[in-house]
Amino acid sequence: MRRTGLLLFSCSSLLWASAAGAQDAPSSVQIHGFVSQGFIKTTENNYLAQSKRGSFDFSEVGINFTDALTDKFRVGIQLFAHELGPLGKYAPQFDWYYLDYRFTDWFGVRGGRTKLPWGLYNEANDVDAGRVPILLPQSLYPVANREFLFAQNGGEIYGDISLAAAGLLEYRAYGGTIFLNGVDTSAQLKDYGAPYMFGGRLMWLPFEGLQLGGSAQKLRFDIDYVPTPDQLAVYQMQGLVPANFSGTVSVKIPIALWVTSIEYQAHDLLLAAEYGRSYIEEKINLLIPTPSMVNQGGYGMASYRVNSWFTPGVYYSALFPDIHHSQHNRASYQHDVALTLRYDLTANWLVKLEQHYMHGTAGLTTALNDDKPLNTLTKDWGVFLVKTTAYF
Repeated sequence: MRRTGLLLFSCSSLLWASAAGAQDAPSSVQIHGFVSQGFIKTTENNYLAQSKRGSFDFSEVGINFTDALTDKFRVGIQLFAHELGPLGKYAPQFDWYYLDYRFTDWFGVRGGRTKLPWGLYNEANDVDAGRVPILLPQSLYPVANREFLFAQNGGEIYGDISLAAAGLLEYRAYGGTIFLNGVDTSAQLKDYGAPYMFGGRLMWLPFEGLQLGGSAQKLRFDIDYVPTPDQLAVYQMQGLVPANFSGTVSVKIPIALWVTSIEYQAHDLLLAAEYGRSYIEEKINLLIPTPSMVNQGGYGMASYRVNSWFTPGVYYSALFPDIHHSQHNRASYQHDVALTLRYDLTANWLVKLEQHYMHGTAGLTTALNDDKPLNTLTKDWGVFLVKTTAYF
């Protein structure tokens, strides 16, 4: 707790000191930062944290620097630390960093640790002030993905192509790998990683305020572990160990994802909807059938800025982790109706209140719920969140 408090205090002091210094410094460097603290409480089931009793393990702090070295060449970096239940634990990390050279409007190159252009809002996952909901729809933007599907280490090409009277076409294409943060490194785990990731996004903007298009992505996780003697005995008894078994279990998990997106903004109104699927396989060097699953999710969202300090928002989100399995099992679906009230108290400080009605347990984890099977947890439950963010 002392280390956590010192880290938050130090980062917060750095944020505000940098902001004050930036106002006087004759430099093109742009400095921005944020500090957030949240609270989460559920009526039943532990969600994201030990939430049945109420949890303040929901905070984040970050600072970023960007600079236009020339008219075409930009650089940027963000330092970030957070905690959400078992995730983060305030481990400081470079959230993103990049070198960006834009040759023309229709072609640019970016390299480093770059945000993934996935759907409408993946790149805004670190900008609480830039959206209304506290939690983005979990059917397509689960908070656990923030740990490893927010940015990639690699390169990207991008650009905007004018279609004259038909509007604008925006494209992004990228390739590289991802850093698997927070993976269990127990004695039995020999190696893990993501050997590749590539994908892209194509968005059409026919007129101001409307954008629609799609994103696609492919990646693979590799995990090697040495089974314990008890595990190996079970494998041998069940006849799962091949004759050339090396003593290491190797698992390869290729994943293909796509999502379609549409968003319309007019004055103070925002309407958005997305739908996507993920195709997941598991290839293992044991003598077992290769399992596979198809994940499906989507949402519809609306918000309206009533005045300069008050914006309500609502969304309905549906998640089905494996559409091949029966949808009558409460662990095979999650229906989420969320209402958010955003209050901008000043130009640099906001407070959000959010209530969720949840039907189904697909978004839960057994680790937070005393290792109970998800189909034994309460089917209908509620989530209440409060979050305040200061930023500059």
